[in-house]
Amino acid sequence: MSLKIDRDHSRFRQIVRGKIRKNLRQYITQGEMLGRKGKDVVSIPIPQIDIPRFVYGDQQRGGVGQGDGNVGDSVGSGEQQPGGPGQAGQGEGQHAIEVDVSLDELADILGEELELPAIENKGQSRIRAKKERYTGIRRVGPESLKHFKRTYREALKRAIASGTYDVRRPMILPQHEDKRFRSWKDQSEPVANAVIIYMMDVSGSMGEDQKEIVRIESFWIDTWLRRQYTGLESRYIIHDAVAREVDRDTFFHTRESGGTMISSAYRLVNRMIDDHYPPEEWNIYPFHFSDGDNWSMDDTLSCITLLKESILPRVNMFAYGQVESPYGSGQFIKDLREHLGTDERVVTSEIPDREGIVGSIKDFLGKGR
Repeated sequence: MSLKIDRDHSRFRQIVRGKIRKNLRQYITQGEMLGRKGKDVVSIPIPQIDIPRFVYGDQQRGGVGQGDGNVGDSVGSGEQQPGGPGQAGQGEGQHAIEVDVSLDELADILGEELELPAIENKGQSRIRAKKERYTGIRRVGPESLKHFKRTYREALKRAIASGTYDVRRPMILPQHEDKRFRSWKDQSEPVANAVIIYMMDVSGSMGEDQKEIVRIESFWIDTWLRRQYTGLESRYIIHDAVAREVDRDTFFHTRESGGTMISSAYRLVNRMIDDHYPPEEWNIYPFHFSDGDNWSMDDTLSCITLLKESILPRVNMFAYGQVESPYGSGQFIKDLREHLGTDERVVTSEIPDREGIVGSIKDFLGKGR
């Protein structure tokens, strides 16, 4: 019975996985599912899976509910009950259920659908973590760690050696001294740690729609990179004319009205790497989102210098996403491509609207850096 349940559950998970893959682009462009995110899982509505339901038989066959009366007569007292506004519908309603999908599984589906390559780990981390590994066998231990094959083998050897083994009735009953248990020991191994440093322009030209696009895209970037790395930190920087580090909630819900100096964010990233993230130990991913408006060409040239001399030599890649805004000039991405277009560590992407999120994720993560 349990095997049949496991089989049915596995088949159901395959169906769910197929439905998610089929509608993945729709889920990516909608921010609704982000509100259903838990610590390690996210709830996804699956409207296409039919829910088992009762089916009524043919009316001419009689049975419960049949008798005198016409369709529409009230049940009970025979008096017409007052009706509410509008009319009752005759169509079948749509059924939707929510299934919990682990973030790891969601990342795998994302990688398969967008054909994302696995990340190539940069350098060797000096950070080490302890893990328990089962490496041997011992005579004592809890029943949950009993090694059934080893236990049976010991019991068989004892039965043969003592002459009690009967070929015609090969029944083996393990005794206490036959039991063998898995043993473990702690092993230290390197952990590939990574940090994502998100930067976002919060000047007056970046509206709520642009911030929602950044929020959705960063969720999927986080999901994929967390699948690739054992440890992943996220840091958040907002900037207008001045940059400052904030928490995640402030990052997505702050709006300023000042001008824009992008170099202030890049300087803060540079200091952050200096103080906390040695490149020989960390895989570093700066992501910058803006509408492409900068204060002056002089400040843009300062950004280019910071990238060339300080940031790019120490990061896995530098990603710049330009969200289209009716108030932004869109010039910055052109300047990046002009000065750094041949550098493989720089990845740029234009995001015209929510429909452009999928292509932007592919731009950023499709190189396996």
